[in-house]
Amino acid sequence: MIDWSRAKELHEEVGAEDFSEVVEIFLEEVEGVIEKLRSPDLATLEQDLHFLKGSALNLGFRQFSRLCQEGERRSAQGEAEDVDTGAIIASYENSKEEFLRDMSSQL
Repeated sequence: MIDWSRAKELHEEVGAEDFSEVVEIFLEEVEGVIEKLRSPDLATLEQDLHFLKGSALNLGFRQFSRLCQEGERRSAQGEAEDVDTGAIIASYENSKEEFLRDMSSQL
């Protein structure tokens, strides 16, 4: 679910103190968009998923990023109503839980 090698790479790039801040900002920004997905605006769904995909890749949320990418692709093809936002939200919540639980032992 988490690409720990990517998370470690980012941790090494920015340092431990800044990494904590990056994680905090990531969670704040992503959770704001996740709230939008609970009642998605199909007109902005593609852009919302694009943002989430990029953010997730930065921190190593691999599975979540893949689901966002698939949803973004479907939205771009005019299939926004078929995107399973519930699965995307669940993947984020599971990824977040794993990341926060295992971060100290993995980095």
